[in-house]
Amino acid sequence: DTLAGVHPLHVFVDGDAEVAAGSINALASSLASNPRANAASALPLNGRKIEHYQSAMRREHGLFGDLYALRGDFVARMKARNIRLPDDLVGDDGLLAAMAKTDLENEDNWDDTRVAICEAAGFFCEPFRLADPQSWRLQYKRMINYSVRHLQNRMISKIMRSGGPGALPRQMLELYPSELGDCHIRTSFPEIWFDRIAIRRMAARLG
Repeated sequence: DTLAGVHPLHVFVDGDAEVAAGSINALASSLASNPRANAASALPLNGRKIEHYQSAMRREHGLFGDLYALRGDFVARMKARNIRLPDDLVGDDGLLAAMAKTDLENEDNWDDTRVAICEAAGFFCEPFRLADPQSWRLQYKRMINYSVRHLQNRMISKIMRSGGPGALPRQMLELYPSELGDCHIRTSFPEIWFDRIAIRRMAARLG
């Protein structure tokens, strides 16, 4: 709604991420050298599971919300077709990656190479501190949000398999009456705990 004009490159950064030097130019170069790609994704550079996340991103052409770039033409086509992210969506990275890989169509058009992994771009996240109570409180809230995102992504996947991004609702809340009853809580710990909390919070929004 507020984007005044489309540029060759649009870069998105999380508020708590620190961008590694040279990353913006690297993202631009990555899209320039991968003309088929709609998005370029930076890699995480710190954290206990850094090797796991980097490996998964390279294998799956994943997109982290902390730092990524979208090609201007891709953004322009989104605007022209009035394709929006739902206002109450938790986490944009998974949906945007799917939109980029399908080129704004349904999942029949899926192509991983439409998200380029930029090895020269990276970001640092604020580390979790075991001795800091505030870190524990923030992590607890994050885990609930991760569960909400997981459940929302399950709902979105159904739409992306059929109607594609043009069929997304203005708010995820519109899907809750028909979808929440079919949500399956994961059985592993701690996911089972946070999934239960997430479903209660999502159901409470229905009044």
